[in-house]
Amino acid sequence: MAMAENNGSGRRKSPLLPPALVTVLKTLGSVIVTMLGLTFVTFVIGRVMPIDPVLSIVGEQASKSTYDEAYAALGLDKPIIVQFFYYIWDVLHGDFGVSLLNARPVAEDIRRVFPATLELATIGTFLGVVLGVPLGVIAAVKRGTWIDQVARVVALIGYSMPIFWLGLMGLLIFYGILGWVGGPGRLGIFYEDIVPTVTGMILLDSILAGEWDVFWNATTHIVLPASILGYYSMAYISRMTRSFMLEQLSAEYITTARVKGLPERTVIWRHAFGNIKVQLVTVIALSYANLLEGAVLTETIFSWPGIGQYITTALLSADMNAVLGGTVVVGLIFVLLNIFSDLLYRFFDPRATK
Repeated sequence: MAMAENNGSGRRKSPLLPPALVTVLKTLGSVIVTMLGLTFVTFVIGRVMPIDPVLSIVGEQASKSTYDEAYAALGLDKPIIVQFFYYIWDVLHGDFGVSLLNARPVAEDIRRVFPATLELATIGTFLGVVLGVPLGVIAAVKRGTWIDQVARVVALIGYSMPIFWLGLMGLLIFYGILGWVGGPGRLGIFYEDIVPTVTGMILLDSILAGEWDVFWNATTHIVLPASILGYYSMAYISRMTRSFMLEQLSAEYITTARVKGLPERTVIWRHAFGNIKVQLVTVIALSYANLLEGAVLTETIFSWPGIGQYITTALLSADMNAVLGGTVVVGLIFVLLNIFSDLLYRFFDPRATK
């Protein structure tokens, strides 16, 4: 807690602002600075890339007058700092510009594609937590045994193996050869446009509509990409869980608990694991954020119509309004998840606020 200052006359001067408000203002300031920096860097990169967005609109056979007119209409004739401030002003009003590919507002496109990424990343994170946390705990408890070695190798492969290679191998084996899962996309062609869009997440929408055939077909399509993302998340979570548990298991209070004759299950799960739950909150939140922003390759390989594939397609087509809009949204989500994990950390461990 902030200490009141002495004003030299023996009386203590009260702080100008309450500590809670100071914390909120600092957090808000860091969010604004981070988002401005991310947007500016992405904006500048988009302007200096050797791709001409004007040509993607007017075509290479357009006359110079047509080209110049489109160039001015896009605001590219103004200094880059002026263009940036104009863009920020529009973003603050919820306007990310118009996509050069389909002439639709970018904000509308993001609202349409983001639920697919949210659905995929959520299931992947769930699998990562359900598998990664127990694996990390068991590896720590069985440190130095073959169980620990296997768990570490499994985590190392998942953390270091290129995710695009895992995706291609998964499609080849489980879809192409064995036929156990659905192919690329979210649904089979015969199941499209049956379920009305409510949340944008096909599994939830099909349940709400009572269309169980659509639900099971969507499940066969999402199981492979979600499992690959879940494996990647599991590798990270299990490694961190093992590290946290090893630190706790070597502490004196664990030795004391064992000397007192407490059951080993109680020592491990109630005492040791109970003291790492706060740290795991941050790890899981970061893993979730990484899947939300890092599912680009997975979505591309599986033709998953999420924000990752949307940004990739826009980048290859020099649609910088779409690239900027998608980047800003993903960056904002990443920052908000970090803040959320920090709030949970403070909630579970009041010592963090001191």
